[in-house]
Amino acid sequence: MATILALDDVTDAAILIKRILEKKGHDVFAFTEEEDALKFAETHEVDLAILDIKLKKMNGLEVLEDLKKINPSMRAIMLTGYPTLETARKSLKLGASEFCVKPIDKEELEEKVASVLEGS
Repeated sequence: MATILALDDVTDAAILIKRILEKKGHDVFAFTEEEDALKFAETHEVDLAILDIKLKKMNGLEVLEDLKKINPSMRAIMLTGYPTLETARKSLKLGASEFCVKPIDKEELEEKVASVLEGS
């Protein structure tokens, strides 16, 4: 299965993503700090990053941009409680494959993760 990095400034959200996707057999590493997630990506092969748009010090788009510099082939799904067309455009331009709207829906997350990892 895949190695997945989950970054959300809300600990419970990061843990929820981890629990949902570990049940599907993925190795999920949850972070609440941007620096910790970026350091992890520098030393581990990450297949998929799931990033909240609203974070503590950076925003999810900035983290995505940095992650893509570390690993250009890494796929990404953006999470947001405030979806806008502008955010969607920027995310896609930076290489995100999908969007999930908060609150996180278990089935939607599982389907989107499966779809992105399959490359469809």
